[in-house]
This record gives sequence, C-alpha cells and structure tokens, in this order.
Amino acid sequence: MTPLPGGVGISGLTVYDWEAADGLCGGTPHMHLVCSEAYVVIGGEGSVQTLTTTGFADTPLHPGDVVWFTPGTIHRLVNAGGLRLVVLMQNSGLPEAGDAVFTFPPPVLADPEAYQAAAVLTGDHAAAARHRRDLALQGFLALREGGLREFHTAAHRLKSDLLDAWWIRWRDGPLAAALTTGCQLEALRNGDLSHLDNGEVSRIERPEDPLFGMCGLLRPYPVPLLPTRPSRGASESPHPPPRKELP
Repeated sequence: MTPLPGGVGISGLTVYDWEAADGLCGGTPHMHLVCSEAYVVIGGEGSVQTLTTTGFADTPLHPGDVVWFTPGTIHRLVNAGGLRLVVLMQNSGLPEAGDAVFTFPPPVLADPEAYQAAAVLTGDHAAAARHRRDLALQGFLALREGGLREFHTAAHRLKSDLLDAWWIRWRDGPLAAALTTGCQLEALRNGDLSHLDNGEVSRIERPEDPLFGMCGLLRPYPVPLLPTRPSRGASESPHPPPRKELP
C-alpha cells in the first residue's frame, strides 16, 4: 500500500458534546508546532475558536465548509449540534508523535511530569478526556487575556527533545513525497515514462472503534509505513541538521 498523497493524515471526527464551564460544548484547546490542520465539515453545526498573536476569532462551521489554519494557531472546536468533520493533518506521523500542546495553566506547562500526567488518558478514558478538556479550557480562557508568548516558550520547552525524531518523520514522509514528484517531473522532461507503469490503487477501510481524541471521538485512518523516499535524485541529508544551543 502506498502512503496517502503528500504525506497527509486523515481522520473522521465527531466533536464532543460535553458542556464546558463557559456553557459551550466541544473539544480541547491545543496548538500544533509544525503542522497545519484542515476541517471538511460533513454534518452538524458549530465553530472553531482560534487564538493567535493577531487575536481571538470564532469561525463558523457548516456542512460543506473547508477551514484550515497554520502552526501556532491555538484552536478549540465548539459543537452547536451534531458537528462531524473529516480532519486533514499536514505531516502525517508528526501529530501522532506529539506535535500538539494543550493549553493547560502555566504551572502545569512548567512541569513536564505534571503536563504528561494531565495529557495522558488513564482509567476511564471518557472521564479523563473530559477532565483534560476542562483543564485546557481553563488555560485557554486565561490566554485570551494575555500570555501567548509565554505559552509558545513553554510549548517549545516541552517538545524540544522530540525535534530530531520529527525531522526524520518529515524527511521520510512529506519531504520524500515532494522529492518523488520532482524526480517524476525531471523524468518526464527527459522523455522517461517508466513511473507511469507503476500505477496502483490503495484502499483503507473506515476504522470501526473510535478513540477519545483531543476534540472528540476520533477515527484516524492508519498511515501506511512504506517509505516514500525517492530512489534517485534526492538531495536531502539523511540526518537531522545540528541542533542549535538555546540561549
């Protein structure tokens, strides 16, 4: 089975209908450090609340809408009734490898052990997911009043040890897919049509058992593990670049 096009991840999502402290129903506020995210609305109504350095926004979500946002966008899905989405994630493999930071209050963000304990679902997963959502919402509401730069710093500190592993996933996934296209274009320019002999169709069945995700009941489609790195013409280094010392 070939990887999904462009190294993209796909999930089905039924957004939580749990009411929160502010009277709204929905998911857990969080931010991605290097992955853009897109929603294709397939049912229900709601919105996505976002917070960036330019301010707070509340974008409506209706069936047929497509909404996306870039890394650094804190986002919270709000379910106004039966909200269901198809979620497209850039850099498939990175979100699963930890590219998300919950908006927990500063004392939790400052303590890696406390953050891990708050982020991981144990025991009754439904109760744990709801508690995690409520704790992240507490921090999110405070961030709307200020402190976003400090949150960015804390998020980087929490995830800095994962950066080399993320780099390898990016190299062997999305970058490899783009480089493969480059090799195919170069081959076509030279009259080489050999890659057209390798056409194939792949299929993934809908996952039956949902998981308690960050924003709702999640059905992630599995990511094929076959490498997509091109066999020729690749110019990328096989190793992550040297890490810079933080000040």
